[in-house]
Amino acid sequence: MNLLAWYPELKALHVSVVLLSGALFALRGLAMLRGQTWGMARPLRLGSYAIDTLLLAAGVAMWAALGLNPRRETWLGVKLLLLLLYIVLGSLALKRARSRAGRVAALVAALACYAYMLSVARLHHPLGVFSLLGGA
Repeated sequence: MNLLAWYPELKALHVSVVLLSGALFALRGLAMLRGQTWGMARPLRLGSYAIDTLLLAAGVAMWAALGLNPRRETWLGVKLLLLLLYIVLGSLALKRARSRAGRVAALVAALACYAYMLSVARLHHPLGVFSLLGGA
């Protein structure tokens, strides 16, 4: 199977699921801020896991299709590290932080990490949006 032939579809799927995943996380985070429990309801949690699994599968397929190496393409390595940070911050924001202030701080940090990760992916530069400031 030639994955490169499927690249346009894989990229469209990946981008769509990235936006869906971020929107669902932000919605669940907003519910947490408002003290509502529906954001942690089983169907939403399972839906989030399914979306993120599809997101990861599409990303890995694109990675394989293009023959990318995160050690060589530093933007990809940075994006993967940011993904790990985003997962940790998201877990803190939605359930693991011990206080409301900790959950709020983790939510804001997770959303900032998500935005920065988008800029790294879009610009294919490890500095993301900061690469536009000049000198990079």
